[in-house]
Amino acid sequence: MLANAASVTAMPIVSLPDDARLRALLPSSLDVAGLATRSVSAYTDAVDDLLTASKLPVRSWRLDADRIAASYGSDRVLRQHAEPVSMFAELSGFFPAQQGWVRTHANYPHHRERLCAVLDVPPTASRATVAAAIAALPAQHVEDAAFAAGALAVRVRRPDEWRAQPDAVPEYATTALAPGRALRRPAADESAPLSGIRVLDLTRVIAGPVATRALALLGADVLRVDSPNLPEPLLQQVDTGQGKRSAVLDALHEDHRETLDALLETADVLVTGYRPGAIERLGLTLPPGVVHATVTAWGGTPGWNDRRGFDSLVQAATGISVLESRSPAGQPFVPGALPVQALDHSAGYLLASAVIRALAARLDGLADTRVSVSLTGVAGLLLDAERHTAPDARLEPTGDVTVSHGDFTTARPALAEFDDYAWPAHPIGDDKPRWA
Repeated sequence: MLANAASVTAMPIVSLPDDARLRALLPSSLDVAGLATRSVSAYTDAVDDLLTASKLPVRSWRLDADRIAASYGSDRVLRQHAEPVSMFAELSGFFPAQQGWVRTHANYPHHRERLCAVLDVPPTASRATVAAAIAALPAQHVEDAAFAAGALAVRVRRPDEWRAQPDAVPEYATTALAPGRALRRPAADESAPLSGIRVLDLTRVIAGPVATRALALLGADVLRVDSPNLPEPLLQQVDTGQGKRSAVLDALHEDHRETLDALLETADVLVTGYRPGAIERLGLTLPPGVVHATVTAWGGTPGWNDRRGFDSLVQAATGISVLESRSPAGQPFVPGALPVQALDHSAGYLLASAVIRALAARLDGLADTRVSVSLTGVAGLLLDAERHTAPDARLEPTGDVTVSHGDFTTARPALAEFDDYAWPAHPIGDDKPRWA
């Protein structure tokens, strides 16, 4: 039962994290700590907007530095059988080339095979063999050849080189207002304000899954659907699949596509993490009034929007890797990386906040039918922020920041108000393709 308007007297209260500690937990010459705080705050602000629109009291939020750092660095705290794990494959990383450096991404078998084909080395080639092949080629040649072949490698650029491109850093989020159907049910519980909301999750890797996991944390019924032709690594699913159900459907199969269309017909939100136009190419029909949230690597950057991309590649292309270099004075330059996949995690929270605001707008008879976030846009926010001296040493999160289920230990939610997600990640395809 909804509270009446007179009972909504509390104003949003957010206790910010210890800034100095968060900077030491996420050490960087860029304002990674500030980006994380602003992204998680946008998420809690959106929840309060939804509660206010539902005539419910807003919550008091305590943003804890250790919980945020552990969540953003979830791959660092992830354990399998109590042992640390690595999310990056042998052929993923920085390689010196002629006239610069390149950053590769080969965590998936098909990406590894394409990269090796581009470099004319065997698909089982070692890192040393790949390094020798790249060292013999100009960095720009490797990037261009990789793009043409569907492989993943970008030239490491300076920030000014990236910004010299037309429209290189798009807005991190865009919205389009249009009439929409009413919410399935208004928020009825401050601890689960998205209870009853159906979210169809067609995302992979980190940013999109973080967004849908954030929606699941608030009580949404999130159904993730994967293609049998694009297997997701087990550890990636364990790290970002909490609180959701998981089904497998092949959109290229007529019967499976009909099932997807039926799910869409009764969904409130569709979240996609594929390149622009991918959903349309599959022939899926998006019903009017469904909030369609998208996350992409390159946004609308001309010449890049059709490219595959990941957080690590965006860091390299936009100049972040140059700014994060820790090369000693007088020594050869070696590019660096952010302490965590901050672009991915921040994009996830910003996209989740945009979805929640869209749902709040529907209570007033409007719908944000399209909301989008790009990793390059989030990179722009980070590059535009004030810079500072990176801490000399990195602190590790302490306190009750992890939780164990069976063989795995994972990070608790970034919000200290929640001890854990509703359930640990289900194995891919463990659930039937239907709403709870």
